[in-house]
Amino acid sequence: MASLKIQGGKKLSGEIIPQGTKNEALEVLCATLLTDEEIRIENVPDILDIQNLLTVLEKLGVTITKEDAHTYTFRAQNINVDYLNGNGDIAEAATIRGSLMVAGPLLGRFGKAYMPKPGGDKIGRRRLDAHIFGFEKLGATVARSEKTNAYLISAHKLTGADILFDYASVTGTANTIMAAVLAEGTTTLYNAACEPHVQQLCRMLNSMGAQISGIGSNMLAITGVEKLKGCTHRILPDMIEIGSFIGLAAMTGSALTIKDADYGHLGNILPTFRKLGIQIQQEGKDIIIPTQEHYAIEKFLDGSIYTLMDAVWPAFPADLLSVVLVVATQAKGSMLIHQSMFESRLFFVDKLIDMGAQIILCDPHRAVVVGLDHESSLRGITMSSPDIRAGVALLIAALSANGESTIHNSEQIDRGYERIAERLSLLGAKIERF
Repeated sequence: MASLKIQGGKKLSGEIIPQGTKNEALEVLCATLLTDEEIRIENVPDILDIQNLLTVLEKLGVTITKEDAHTYTFRAQNINVDYLNGNGDIAEAATIRGSLMVAGPLLGRFGKAYMPKPGGDKIGRRRLDAHIFGFEKLGATVARSEKTNAYLISAHKLTGADILFDYASVTGTANTIMAAVLAEGTTTLYNAACEPHVQQLCRMLNSMGAQISGIGSNMLAITGVEKLKGCTHRILPDMIEIGSFIGLAAMTGSALTIKDADYGHLGNILPTFRKLGIQIQQEGKDIIIPTQEHYAIEKFLDGSIYTLMDAVWPAFPADLLSVVLVVATQAKGSMLIHQSMFESRLFFVDKLIDMGAQIILCDPHRAVVVGLDHESSLRGITMSSPDIRAGVALLIAALSANGESTIHNSEQIDRGYERIAERLSLLGAKIERF
C-alpha cells in the first residue's frame, strides 16, 4: 500500500497543465477494437486505470506502440475474444470499471463478448442494466456465468433499434454506441448521456467512418456501417482535474494558472465555483485563479441555503462534488451538498470532521457544510483514501491544513490523477510518497 505524507499550510504558485480526460480515454481506447486498421490517440493520461486497461487490450491481442508519454498507436488485427472467458484473466480485467467497455466493440465486430462484473471505486451500487438492455435491444442474448459472475453476450447479427434508457448511463451509452455502429440498420438512443467524453467518442467514431448524428444531445441516431477505418484522435483536458485544481487554489489561498484548459467543454463547472465566491479569470485557453483569502457562498434569492446537486450533463458532475464539499469547509456561509447518484460517496466526510470541519451528514446522499471562513484552519490527521475523487478531496484538505497529514491507500488517487504528488510539488506543495 502506498501513502502520501503532506505538510499543510503552504501557499502554492505557478502553472499546471491538466492531463487528458480519464473517462474519455477509457472509452476511446476500447473503441480501437472496432477496426483492424491503425488508430493513433494523443493526450492519453498516464494513470493507473489506463495502464491496467492497456494491459487488458494487449492480452486481447491489440498491438500497442507507445510513441511518447501520452501518445499511442493501436492495431487490433488478431483479437482473442475468448481472453476474458474465465481462467483467472477475467479477475484482472474486472479490477477497473473501464473493462466493461470492451464488450460493446467486441460484440459489434465479432458477435461475442465477455463482460466481467466491474471493479473500481466502492461508492455504491453501479448497475449494469443499461449495458445489458442496450445489447439485448440490438438483438444480442446475454447469459451470466455462475462460476465467474461474468456475462457472455452473443449475437448472430446485430440490428438497429429504438432504445430508451431509463437513466442516462454514461458507460451504458458508450457501450451501446460502440456496438451499434456496426449493426445493420439505424439505432436511435433516447435519454442518452451527452457528457463531453461521450461526444468525443462519437466524433472519433465518425472520423473512422461511423454515421452518428445528434452529438451533444440526449438523442443519438446511429446508422450502421459494414466496416470502420483508422484515425487520429486527441483526448480533451480532464474537466474533473481542472475543477480539482480550482478547488485546491481556493482552499490554500494560492495563485494558480491552469494552462490549456480549453474551458468550452466544462459545462456548469466554472459557474458553480463562482457561486462559492471563487474568482476565476479566463485568458485564451487558460484559467487563472488569483490569490484569495476569503470566498463567500451565494444564497438563493429568497435567502435560503445554497444547494448543489449533481445531475445530467451539462449540470454539475458528480465526480466533483467531493472537491466542492471540501472547498465549502473554508468558505463563508453554508451549503447543502446532494449526491444523488451513489449512496456511499459522502462517507469520507468523517475524516474531514476529524480535521475540524463542520459538516452534518444528513443521510447517505446529503451533507450540510458550515464554512469556517478560514478563521479556523483544518488540522492534519492520518486517514485513508476510499476512492479516487474522495482521495483527491482529502489531499486538497491536507494541503490546506495546519500540520502534517498522512493519506494511506493513495493508489486510489493514482488511478485517476497523473503523478499528482510530483506535479503539485513543482507548485510548492510539500508531499512525500512512501
